Amino acid sequence: MNIDQNHIAELINQPLTQENLVQIQSSMSELAPVDIGNLLTSTPAKERQQLWDLFDEDLQGEVVAYVDPDLVADLFSERSAEEIAQVIEKVADSDDLADIIQLMPDDLGEEILIVLDSQDRERVETLLLYPRDTAGGLMDTDIISVRSEVSIDVVLRYLRRHQKLPDATDQIFVVDKQGFYAGCLPLATILVTDPRKLVSECLEQNIEGILADLPTHEVAQLFERYDLISIPVLSQAGLLLGRITIDDIVDVIIDEADHSILGMAGLNQIDDTLAPILKTSRSRALWLGANLMTALIASFVINLFEDTIEKVVALAILMPIVASMGGVTGSQSLTLVIRSMAQGTLLESNMGWLVRRELAVSVLNGIVWASLIAIGTAILFNDKTLGMIIAIALVINMAVAAVSGAILPRILKSLNIDPAIAGTVVLTTITDVVGFLTFLGMATYFYA
Repeated sequence: MNIDQNHIAELINQPLTQENLVQIQSSMSELAPVDIGNLLTSTPAKERQQLWDLFDEDLQGEVVAYVDPDLVADLFSERSAEEIAQVIEKVADSDDLADIIQLMPDDLGEEILIVLDSQDRERVETLLLYPRDTAGGLMDTDIISVRSEVSIDVVLRYLRRHQKLPDATDQIFVVDKQGFYAGCLPLATILVTDPRKLVSECLEQNIEGILADLPTHEVAQLFERYDLISIPVLSQAGLLLGRITIDDIVDVIIDEADHSILGMAGLNQIDDTLAPILKTSRSRALWLGANLMTALIASFVINLFEDTIEKVVALAILMPIVASMGGVTGSQSLTLVIRSMAQGTLLESNMGWLVRRELAVSVLNGIVWASLIAIGTAILFNDKTLGMIIAIALVINMAVAAVSGAILPRILKSLNIDPAIAGTVVLTTITDVVGFLTFLGMATYFYA
């Protein structure tokens, strides 16, 4: 953040008097739209709306593409469909325009579509046919295509007719008369090729297009693997529909990273960091309820061994150790597998090997740490039996936790449940129940 932005941020954090608003408006006019969008995203909800209302429609149209998409609906909450359309029509990319409309309430989104310019409406309706997490939902329909039978000279003259090429244009796409994808023509090739040559003589056919229903995380993997800048998106029949560029993929990668991090804490990816208290409370209530159910299950298991705990008070002291070691072990495996699934490196062929590896690692670590804890327990409580019990419980719980953490993501995925969010809850339940049952069950056998 530069000095100007720091100064504006300080003004925003002060009470927004009329004088302050004038100063902020004046300072923001000197910032680039991307910087203004960043400031809006990092401003509390109430002040954010006040700042947004300071801008005229032209500036809002430039800025809206750089605002966190999930906040756009809030910014336009008091606007009519016609007013919203006037602003968002200034968004350059059709995929951004479609994203904004998708975030609006269904009725409002339909009204916006109706009042959009016919060309914009057609482009957006094409994108809305595909879910947001697919290549079709991510693509931009603003593309340049040429026919294979024309010369490079014709292509050059065609390009010069454009006042501006679409952003991140590194290649143009070649199609036949029906619009079916035939290959691509890099701009570098156009510049160094004899203008008399035909496009068909120098087009590259090794860059295959991707289908519109391909999940975005798989598209990101392709960009990473082949160092792509753009890639064509095709229909099932092979028609050229649009393209995806590297800037879109960067957003996908950031979104997936956010999703993984927030999911581990049970937070929704669309949660606004600076949202009002009540809204934030509601969004987190479900997660807290799920964790409460987990705690109740663990408490029920503990209650089954109440008599044993009363006889051997040391059990109550040692129980958290068993649960904690199992929880950490399981979380390590769970995180590793979720990451591998996101990268596309976890396959049916290596799943078995991974589970066996995680089991072996957990048992090895379990034996090492269980031995140390057993010795410490025996010395502290002067009870070798208790040391043996906690050692066995630790090894069993860590082994179960590792296997559970390795297989849970695949199971949850097959049930259409997000493993990043639900995985931790389920794993905690498993490690607590198994840990307490093993530890307290053996204690009951030896001490009852």
